[in-house]
Amino acid sequence: MSRCGQLADGSYQFDTELVESVIANMTLGKTAGLDVVTAEHLQYSHTLLFVVMSKLFNLMICISHVPASYGQSYTVLLLKDNNSVYKKSITVNDFRGISISPAIYKVFEHCILDRYANFLDY
Repeated sequence: MSRCGQLADGSYQFDTELVESVIANMTLGKTAGLDVVTAEHLQYSHTLLFVVMSKLFNLMICISHVPASYGQSYTVLLLKDNNSVYKKSITVNDFRGISISPAIYKVFEHCILDRYANFLDY
């Protein structure tokens, strides 16, 4: 059974300023995830979005639940070296995969890294 309680120290909660700074630092021009939301959508949205997202992220931590859609991404295969195109045969080893994740998940991930980096071994 999960219980929602107050953290002893409020410095670990996500606030509006954190969400706003994470969104402001996102790289523009990236491909949208399966939710079709891009960094541009978040950066050019109303400032109320930062409040809503900070409350959502705090609630997700409080109830220990992340929506399944946050973990859904798709993989795009890219050729490692353009010179490989001219080889006689191309193998699986000539490709690398990149995962395209939802932009909102990326914001959540960066907020967690900002607040909980001291507790994570990465």
